[in-house]
Amino acid sequence: MINKITLLILLLSLIGHSQNTIGTISIEEGVYDAYTLATVHRESYLINNCGEIINQWTSDYLPGTSVYLLPNGNLLRPGRLDDGSSDIGFGGQGGIVELFNWEGDKIWEYVYSSNSFRQHHDVYPLPNGNILILAATVVEGTDAIQAGRNPALLSETNLYNERIFEIEPNGSNGGTVVWEWNAIDHVIQDFDNTKDNFGVVADSPEKIDINFLNGNDPNLNWLHINSIQYNEDLDQIVISTRNLCEIWIIDHSTTTAEAASSSGGTYGKGGDLLYRWGNPQAYKQGDASDQKLFGQHTPYIIPNGLPNAGKLMVFNNGFKRSPSFSQVDIINLPTSAPGFYQYTPGTAYGPSETDFTFPETPPFEDSEFYSAIVSNAQQLPNGNILVCEGREAIFFELDNNNNIVWKYLLPVSNADGTLYQQGDTPPVNAFSFRAIKYPLDYEAFDGRDLTPGDTIEFNPDLSPCELLGMEEDNFTNVLLYPNPSRDFVTIRSADPITSISLFNINGQLISTQTGGNSIDLRRIEDGIYFVKISSNFGSFVKKLIKK
Repeated sequence: MINKITLLILLLSLIGHSQNTIGTISIEEGVYDAYTLATVHRESYLINNCGEIINQWTSDYLPGTSVYLLPNGNLLRPGRLDDGSSDIGFGGQGGIVELFNWEGDKIWEYVYSSNSFRQHHDVYPLPNGNILILAATVVEGTDAIQAGRNPALLSETNLYNERIFEIEPNGSNGGTVVWEWNAIDHVIQDFDNTKDNFGVVADSPEKIDINFLNGNDPNLNWLHINSIQYNEDLDQIVISTRNLCEIWIIDHSTTTAEAASSSGGTYGKGGDLLYRWGNPQAYKQGDASDQKLFGQHTPYIIPNGLPNAGKLMVFNNGFKRSPSFSQVDIINLPTSAPGFYQYTPGTAYGPSETDFTFPETPPFEDSEFYSAIVSNAQQLPNGNILVCEGREAIFFELDNNNNIVWKYLLPVSNADGTLYQQGDTPPVNAFSFRAIKYPLDYEAFDGRDLTPGDTIEFNPDLSPCELLGMEEDNFTNVLLYPNPSRDFVTIRSADPITSISLFNINGQLISTQTGGNSIDLRRIEDGIYFVKISSNFGSFVKKLIKK
């Protein structure tokens, strides 16, 4: 038998949420109660499920572009440095990494920007307090050709290497590099046997083919790595190369010297790739029909203690796929032991199929779920999955049955920081690189004032959250009778009624009236309906049966 709270939740999903155009659009029973962190323009917001601000940090810089809340309550955020210090430019460019305390004061910064190098896209906070930084560095054209690059694929003077390095912060603006890895140290080529790194690409899946462009035009930014995520349990780094449509995993347990070689470290392969997945064409073990990833973002190994631990989750953008649609994928990593990945020579790395995909059935025409750039997905402790459809700054949460139990649209223009009000058309320039949910018992919240503030948007409508949180006893002062009914229903309320709205089971508005205390059912079909009764003291929802 359906109780009143269940009816409330059902009606909320059909009716109450549709009134909101931005902010919290819908919220239902089963949502993971946590705080969501995201950056837009120069602001980083920590919000609850109702969209109310728990904390906020302001930078002088546009995103550069990830953001993390550390266990001590500090906020780690790269920024886009537009001071002319670097002519390295592409989507996701940064240049400065900032650290703010909980109160919003900047306590550390690190500039990595010149005409020879520039931070971009991602950083990652390590458990030891150090920080991994992703950066592009310039390889001179002559050096690129000596490394085996086909000169015909060197359309610009130079080439970009991707560097991942670990720094130990010190002072207010310093850092000591204690480890690094460079993609250029692990390339192979079968173009010119008089140049370095000549070999058989198909026999060397641990190497990066310096001449594989995946059908893209030759340019400086041939790899376009857009994410680095660290797994503490394995001491491995998961890398996303958007242009090659591949996920790579490398060893972080190496020394810097070992990271530049093909031996050493826990897994014995130095800085060579331990694993790769998504596009076996990149190492000549497949064709276009074998490609699984399309411009993906934020792949990571799900940590121990969470559902699907040890598997890999990725937001598969679907960029340059026809038809255009995005997916959230989870794959079972083919391991022989933790951190050791199985590979059969002469084949592609497995798996051949995903373990989980949302949506389950790919659309056969352009899908509403499509973000060509940015975005991420996160495994939550209760089994739900948080999805950031970043191009439109839409966050939604899936339960175990792939039902959306929370949907939020960030009400800020990334172009100029304009805040929107409830009822406005969603911002055209809404944009968020990534969204992360932090559980209520996360260390960063210990001893903090977590009193919810205002919402980001003006003129908010928080009735979805308010209704969801009400107890059944709150509804005993409203009575509908007779129910079921064939003709008229009378409403008895302790408070004066201001309006009555009748909705069908599909959430369509059937009728509305100002005031009164009865509903005429004679002209409507038999079935289940919902009545929303409003007074000056709030709104009440009742199930109604016409038969």
